[in-house]
Amino acid sequence: MIDYDGRRFRDVAHAEGDGPSAVYRQRGDLLWGDFSGGKVRRGSLTGVCRPDGSIEFTYTMALADGSVLAGRCESTPEMLPDGRIRLHEIWERYGPQAATGTSQLDEIPPS
Repeated sequence: MIDYDGRRFRDVAHAEGDGPSAVYRQRGDLLWGDFSGGKVRRGSLTGVCRPDGSIEFTYTMALADGSVLAGRCESTPEMLPDGRIRLHEIWERYGPQAATGTSQLDEIPPS
């Protein structure tokens, strides 16, 4: 199982500092995190990490325009040549702004 505790991630679709970034926490198979940046004022996620390192979680977020979103996501890790993790996400958003999609998050190297 991958230990995600303290790892930070950013969506590869955004330039550095342009979009949200997340900090993950983990205890055993329990995973949670917080994210913000770009249009996201505050977001949080809670889920589980499977033995193969894939993760499943639900998320909520409040955006700069005042809207509130919720959904679910499944992420599959890929180990990059430099040792960082890339997460391949399949997500679904619920409610009035319902949508589905995919995204990729790259681990932000420690400073």
